[in-house]
Amino acid sequence: MDTITIKRRELKKLIRETFEDVLSDRKDLISEALLEAMEDIGLAKAIESGRTGQFVDTKEFKERLTSRLKRIK
Repeated sequence: MDTITIKRRELKKLIRETFEDVLSDRKDLISEALLEAMEDIGLAKAIESGRTGQFVDTKEFKERLTSRLKRIK
């Protein structure tokens, strides 16, 4: 196996370009990650509310979560 020498600046540029290509070609990955993050945040807030004695109605929670997710898309 051969060794390749590359300058730090060139490597950084190559990584950035590759990352940009992946993000532009696989937007579904970003959407999925954001959706999961939003669900996790919503669940964490619901758990927090439950621990303080303020309970959230399941139907209301789902409606609010769906509403916020629609605004993101």
